[in-house]
Amino acid sequence: MTSLGKRTTMQPNVPKPQQHANGFKAHLFPILFLAAIFFLNFLSRIILAPLLPTIEQDLGISHGEAGSLFLLISVGYFAALLASGFVSARILHRRTIVISAVSLGIALYFTAFSHGLFGMQTSLILVGMAAGLYLPSGIASITHLVDARHWGKALAIHEVAPNLAFVAAPLLAEFMLGWISWRSVLIVLGSLTLVLSVAFSKFGRGGNFPGSAPGFGACKTLFKLPAFWIMTVLFMVGISSTMGIYTMLPLFLVTEHGMDRSLANELIGLSRVLSIAMALLAGVVNDRLGPKRTLMIVLFLSGSMTILLGVVPGFWTILLVFLQPLMAVSFFPSAFALLSTVGPPDVRNISVSLAVPAGFMFGGGVMPLLIGFMGDRGSFAGGIVIVGGLIMSGVLLAAFLKPNEENEG
Repeated sequence: MTSLGKRTTMQPNVPKPQQHANGFKAHLFPILFLAAIFFLNFLSRIILAPLLPTIEQDLGISHGEAGSLFLLISVGYFAALLASGFVSARILHRRTIVISAVSLGIALYFTAFSHGLFGMQTSLILVGMAAGLYLPSGIASITHLVDARHWGKALAIHEVAPNLAFVAAPLLAEFMLGWISWRSVLIVLGSLTLVLSVAFSKFGRGGNFPGSAPGFGACKTLFKLPAFWIMTVLFMVGISSTMGIYTMLPLFLVTEHGMDRSLANELIGLSRVLSIAMALLAGVVNDRLGPKRTLMIVLFLSGSMTILLGVVPGFWTILLVFLQPLMAVSFFPSAFALLSTVGPPDVRNISVSLAVPAGFMFGGGVMPLLIGFMGDRGSFAGGIVIVGGLIMSGVLLAAFLKPNEENEG
């Protein structure tokens, strides 16, 4: 603990970035490579959503038990994100990214070969843990590669990955279910993850510096900052608008609106196509309006559309399936840009590894469980409306943010 505290206090010897000499375009390929890893990382955590109706029938589980699967992924993700600083401090961000991808591929194999609900629940905790090692190292690598004035664009490119995964998950799942079982879908995904891990270890760039382990000094520094706690809560509600809604949306459409599973997955996949461009646009808007103002607008619109998704009937439901994610995905470029201004630069990855886990635990775990619980009681819509109200409440909280103007650039 003493060594960790000393390391945080004296600041680790991190090489200075070269972005001023090379410019943003020179680092586009390594950013895209990291985005590809993030794509499979994120896809592995949401692929169960379009498979859920089939898994429910195969395992004979309730809506609440189905929702609990995402909570268990979030538990593993939470634990690994908290530990990621200790790992990257010892083996560098680059090796942490490789280990995350290798472990994720193996964990997906375990999930595919598990039998019964308990075995699957245990394997999904491992999936969350493997996936959780990536994000702090990925974000730290990107913000080290490019100048702060380009963070909005760089992080927006990185955020194309989860938005593309939102599109690909239901479409790929539905396509592959026509040929193979849901277990084989996980095996295919695990194999792709292992291949990409090998490719990055040989050809990838960035992350050749250590992270800062969350020692007492670093945590004390962050815990004293109101902005850190505000950003933690905002990540909770922001992730609720994406992961929380998306993971249970297929069951909501199939169970409460009587929609065919194939049609539901196709609609959900197609509804996320525009979200890819929206994430890039959000990055540009973030650089123009500033992250705080952008975040407040996004939270208000996202919360409003989530509430409407739960209450409107018929055709309007389909329309909201397309509109709601456009606002939801716009949260992350501005949120990560703001989070990257919280605390000194040498503990930037620690702010990510402490704030984001709580966000995923709540938004990607507790909220699906809540929606599933409400679904078992005949009101999926009620759960979605509750989530929408929580998202809108984030506007008031964001108003109290005071970003570090110097770091924000």
